[in-house]
Amino acid sequence: MLALAAAALLSAPLRAAGPQVRELHAGWSFRLAPGDPQAAAHAAATQWRAATVPGHVHIDLLAHGLIPDPYVGAPEAQLQWIGLAQWEYRTRFDLDAAALHRRHADLVFEGLDTFADVWLNGERVLAADNAFRTWRVPVAGKLRAHGNELRIVFHSPIRRMLPRVQAMPHRIAGNYPSPYGDEPKDAMTANFVRKPGYHYGWDWGPRYVTAGVWRAVRLESWDGLRIADFHVRQRRIEADVAELAAEVEVEADAAGRATLAIDWMDPAGRRARPLRETVSLHPGLQTLTLPVRIERPRRWYPAGYGEQALYTFRARLDGAGGAHAQARQRTGLRRVELRRPLDRRGQGFAFAINGIEVFAKGANVIPFDMFPARVSDATLRRALEDARAANMNMLRNWGGGYYERDAFFDVADELGLMVWQDFMYGGGMQPGFDPAFRANAVAEARDQVRRLRRHPSIVLWCGNNEEETAWKDWGHRHRLAEADPAFARTVWDGYVQLFGRDLRDVVAREAGDVPYWSSSPSNDLDGKANDSDRGDKHYWEVWAGSKPVEAYLDETPRFMSEFGLQAWPVRATLDAAIPRAEQGIDAPVTRAHQKFMAGAGNERLLHYIRAGYGEPADFADFVYLSQVMQAEGVELAALHHRASRPRTMGSLYWQLNDVWPGASWSSIDWYGRWKALHFHARRFFAPLAAAALRKDGRTALTLVSDRAEPVRAEWTLRVLDFEGREHHAGRGALTLAPLSATPVGEWRDAELLRGADPARTAAVFELRVGGAPVSRRVVYFGPAKALALPRDPGIRALWRRDGDAFVLSLRAQRLARALWIDFDGVEARPADNALTLLPGETVELRVRADADLERLRAALRLRWLRGAVP
Repeated sequence: MLALAAAALLSAPLRAAGPQVRELHAGWSFRLAPGDPQAAAHAAATQWRAATVPGHVHIDLLAHGLIPDPYVGAPEAQLQWIGLAQWEYRTRFDLDAAALHRRHADLVFEGLDTFADVWLNGERVLAADNAFRTWRVPVAGKLRAHGNELRIVFHSPIRRMLPRVQAMPHRIAGNYPSPYGDEPKDAMTANFVRKPGYHYGWDWGPRYVTAGVWRAVRLESWDGLRIADFHVRQRRIEADVAELAAEVEVEADAAGRATLAIDWMDPAGRRARPLRETVSLHPGLQTLTLPVRIERPRRWYPAGYGEQALYTFRARLDGAGGAHAQARQRTGLRRVELRRPLDRRGQGFAFAINGIEVFAKGANVIPFDMFPARVSDATLRRALEDARAANMNMLRNWGGGYYERDAFFDVADELGLMVWQDFMYGGGMQPGFDPAFRANAVAEARDQVRRLRRHPSIVLWCGNNEEETAWKDWGHRHRLAEADPAFARTVWDGYVQLFGRDLRDVVAREAGDVPYWSSSPSNDLDGKANDSDRGDKHYWEVWAGSKPVEAYLDETPRFMSEFGLQAWPVRATLDAAIPRAEQGIDAPVTRAHQKFMAGAGNERLLHYIRAGYGEPADFADFVYLSQVMQAEGVELAALHHRASRPRTMGSLYWQLNDVWPGASWSSIDWYGRWKALHFHARRFFAPLAAAALRKDGRTALTLVSDRAEPVRAEWTLRVLDFEGREHHAGRGALTLAPLSATPVGEWRDAELLRGADPARTAAVFELRVGGAPVSRRVVYFGPAKALALPRDPGIRALWRRDGDAFVLSLRAQRLARALWIDFDGVEARPADNALTLLPGETVELRVRADADLERLRAALRLRWLRGAVP
């Protein structure tokens, strides 16, 4: 047994150098199974046609013109037959003599969606039943030099599961019933299937129950030995030393002696002298452990708290007869804690990295597409860079989608974005009482934790999304208990076994340095599920419960892991999915892209727009006001959370991104365009922020610092009318403590106004460091619709060129609130947007665009509360 200590790392199964790897992504074709019940109505799909692997059947059908674009218009209802059908995929390949004559040959499938029979040369070699698992199938002796045929039959998950669900004496709760008749509303199948739950529809995306070889497939052939897994386990990570254990899982053909070598490269590119040990191997799987010790390690920190230092470790095993294998992984050294101190009001909830308690700022991440195989690494990088640009340090990977590929986590590691990682259980209730289901879930969890554990960005594994609160708070338990108390107890006991014990055990064994949390929101199975005083909180009384936005100020949780308001994306995004003639608040195609309340979500949007801003003049105004409402509302909540530190230690809004072009809670749309909320997030998540919050006629100012060192600062107050006349001013100097929220003062409306007209006056609070403003918060004395905002702020726009970009200078004579800068028909990105310009203020913005100055000038459109001009 060897023990190796070197850097605080997480492991990931990596390919050995010795074995030969052959990707099997070429030459695929697909068809609708000719005997399928759907074949009569869709005969054209029964012909073999070229397919893309990795991919999805919807995308293959689209590529051949057999279906319309699933995102354009309203084709959803007419495409539900695809999820009811059986699909066949096949490819043929030859092998060279070296691969054919190796002792071992394994087919490896990283993702089959979902019930799939795999046939090799006419013999069934696998019956897969989980889209999230990696399937390794030994096929030595079943291959030939020429004309190997690999065929995969995908069965409809609805048709496969529906008889079992309908045979149950009592139903367990599902998520969103289908409005299309492809399965009964009282017999939902999604939570019985280990497949991305969002494929069955959600309140921000369509229902497309797809199938296919959605991740890589390859043939691995080897002799003698292979490295099945390489993991650098953290033992102790401190400033002076990192004590690690390098764990190498080896599969060997025979007993014998071998040499194991471990080395690593530090973040500066310096390579350490290898550690070598002679080891004894026995036939089969075994784990070799070698200790590694690194003096004065460079540790990994979240963004804003230190560097994102990354080490690269390498393992090499040399055996008899020239057999060898090697693996490498990149990881970061860091210590993670989920701190839960008791206090007089409950129990805290804070992440500490290397001993530093971090206020988590960020958003929830949903899938980036209905068909994830077509999401590029560049798309993932851009989204995470946009999150970092908005001063985020944490993302929650939500449990109704899929486990992201390593490229996502590689970027998170580099950018210092902590990841709260859900297991893929998104709502309703799971059949944890079924031993076969539970065994499948445990195998899935082991696959995914072992794959992802090398990433320092992952700071929490969470059992599921909203299942405990659904059972305890949404009536699921009560309805089932009334029908059959014994069965209700069985369902709950199965839940506790799966999420309270099984998954917790997997995380403890395979990624022991990362905490586990059984559900979000929860108190980890202890009492109330969605408690403001203990555990994490999902707060939806605002939006889902129709409470006013100001109610955010009444909710002060320990950690806010979900909250949000909806908005439509910008007009350019809508134009790509909805014809202009079909764009209207109640237009059928528009409603098809609004999934909240089964298409009636615009009524809820209007509720909030009317409450704060008045009646939209037209659809364009409705879209604009939805974004203003979303941005200003989420800002109010996030600043309240930050000002409530240390009681509150996290603010993750719902949601970062979109799965398609439509209305949602996202701050970045499907095309990567920022909504107003994302521009606001960059300001309200800034390391230094002025949280001036008005409630019940009083405004409290709290200055927030995420800096790890004291900051000498100044706060200023100006009360001015919308024309620019200043009524009075104030200021004060102070030193902000590290990692703090410092209350500065509280003012009654009368103290601020001093007789000024509240409908024409604003209080402007600024935080200044070194004489320069770093944060501003404008407080108004009523809802926007009640204010006498200028219809014409007198904005002057000037352009100049600066290198490869243009600079737009905007100056306002009068207050311009919620100024939105757009370019009609031109793809251009200003460096900032969703601004409020004070009277007499000038702002200069760099604009990047593939257009000349004349086109930009002609395309420029400005919109603000109370008006818009070209």
